[in-house]
This record gives sequence, structure tokens and C-alpha cells, in this order.
Amino acid sequence: MVGFGSLAPKTKNLVVGGGLTGFVFGVYYYTMRAVGNTDELQVAIDKFEDLKKRDDAATPAANPSTPGSS
Repeated sequence: MVGFGSLAPKTKNLVVGGGLTGFVFGVYYYTMRAVGNTDELQVAIDKFEDLKKRDDAATPAANPSTPGSS
């Protein structure tokens, strides 16, 4: 960091801005990878939809959208 003091103010700003931008993108990338690895919510949604389909298939008379149930 000895040579950092001899840089022009605009160059210093670019160096600091680049470092901050790199940090922000690094945190974003890390977070998206961490969140993307766990599909717990999607698994729960899939289970709920399967249960709903089974329930609808077990009681077709209760579903008014089926033809001939009027």
C-alpha cells in the first residue's frame, strides 16, 4: 500500500470502488449459492401439491369442475 498514496484522487476512487464492487458481488454470489443448495421450500410445495392431487382424486364428486357432477 506504499504506492497507493502517490495515485491521483480519481484513481484512488476507482480502486476503492472496484474493491467495494468486487466485495458486493462476492457476497451476492456466495449468498445465492448457499440459498440455491437448499430446496426445502420446493420440496414442501411439491409434497403439498401431491397431497392435494390425491385428495382431489379420492373425492371427485366434491370437485365441481368435473363434468357430470351437477
